Amino acid sequence: MTSTATSPVATELIPDRRLTLLSVVLLLGAIASILDTTIVNVALDHLHVVFHASVADTQWVSTGYLLALAGVIPLTGWASERFGSKQVWMTAVALFLVGSILCGFAWNLPSLIGFRVLQGLGGGMILPITISILTQAAGPARLSRAMAAIALPGQLGPILGPVIGGAIVDSINWNWLFFVNVPICLAALVLAPKLLPASTHDRSKRLDVAGFALLTPGLVGIAYGISQAVGSDGFGALRAWLPLAAGAVLVAGFVLYSLRTRRVPLLDVRLFANRSFGLAGAITFVGGFSMFAVTFLLPLFYQVVRGDSALVTGLLLIPQGVGTVTFILLQQRLLKHFSARTLIIVGLVITTLASIPFLFAAPTSGDVMLLAAQYLRGFGSGMSLIPMSVIAFGSMARSDVPRGSAAFSVVQRVGAPFGVTVIAVLLESIGAHATTGAQVASSFDATFGWVLVFSAVPLLLALLLPRARRAPAVAAPAEPVVVD
Repeated sequence: MTSTATSPVATELIPDRRLTLLSVVLLLGAIASILDTTIVNVALDHLHVVFHASVADTQWVSTGYLLALAGVIPLTGWASERFGSKQVWMTAVALFLVGSILCGFAWNLPSLIGFRVLQGLGGGMILPITISILTQAAGPARLSRAMAAIALPGQLGPILGPVIGGAIVDSINWNWLFFVNVPICLAALVLAPKLLPASTHDRSKRLDVAGFALLTPGLVGIAYGISQAVGSDGFGALRAWLPLAAGAVLVAGFVLYSLRTRRVPLLDVRLFANRSFGLAGAITFVGGFSMFAVTFLLPLFYQVVRGDSALVTGLLLIPQGVGTVTFILLQQRLLKHFSARTLIIVGLVITTLASIPFLFAAPTSGDVMLLAAQYLRGFGSGMSLIPMSVIAFGSMARSDVPRGSAAFSVVQRVGAPFGVTVIAVLLESIGAHATTGAQVASSFDATFGWVLVFSAVPLLLALLLPRARRAPAVAAPAEPVVVD
């Protein structure tokens, strides 16, 4: 591996105060890209009425964004090394800003879908490069604190998005679903030149064209197949399994190619041979069937079973975000006494146990019990997901971070929607013949049961994580986290 001193993308470790300011700037970009997804999703029904289009056609507003997001992620590692992470991050935010403005001025559905693709190209690069910049600037000893800066919007996005989106659609008009990003992106672009650390680049880094031709269409195929598995046939529909199969074949071909090539591949799958990074990636992927799937189920439960509005549902989901915030406030103290591995295991146990009340949820279930369960789920999710980044990147050479963050983002971007879709298909299958309110509620209870079963998988994988000696929450930058 290339040493830090000679790495073309290495960023000097910076003082604590500068790291805080850096985190604020990166947080602005992360907030814009994460919130935008959930803000738009809640308004799809409204958009199909506005543009006099079918629901299936309107769904491409989200699908086009998702495909662009998946397709551009593999390029982020190479682009960061070739042009510098600071320059690429600012370009990504600028692209997202331009896409947002154009979306707000869209005159028909095709133009909106096209501008959403442009927006997705920028949004797909923001988070991987954010992780890369933070990891290199903070160093292993301060990694957990740095990662907390992007963990918060990641958890709050699915919760606040429906509230903001519902309020905009009800009180203003759909254009502001996209214009709301403008001041956030402008603030990020104004502050970034002064506060983001300078990053060098290596102009000799060439794009892995063969890898790009295999991986990008493969990921787009998988993402498209997942997005089409929403009907009664689920993954059995030709429109779903055919692109999924084609995408899987292309990705498998890329894996074989990347293991054999002598050049640096577009996405280095050999990084997953690192026990910590590989297991963290596997846990993140299977977490789509448990942790991320509940984010999909809860809003449906409140709206379908209890009859709550979109706005009320968004408000009812806030306790989950509060739980995550609570962990973020306590994490530095906890990391002084417990290893990241211990926190991940305990967090997964809490998240699993907090799902049990939903096995017995009914239209008349008490709010206190459900809200308390959501708070615990948020706390447990934060406890498992935030230290996961410490495990994944804590022992990685800084020269590998740009490619590592891209690889980790690919796993997350594929695992989360895949798991959510599997749960959606299960819900539709279980509730296919439900006609009464009690039967509909029972189908949700059974689906939450499957979530509980799937929760055992990441927990078992977490037990295989390497034991690490505890590092101080804030320590000298040169002090590494040693993994046995």
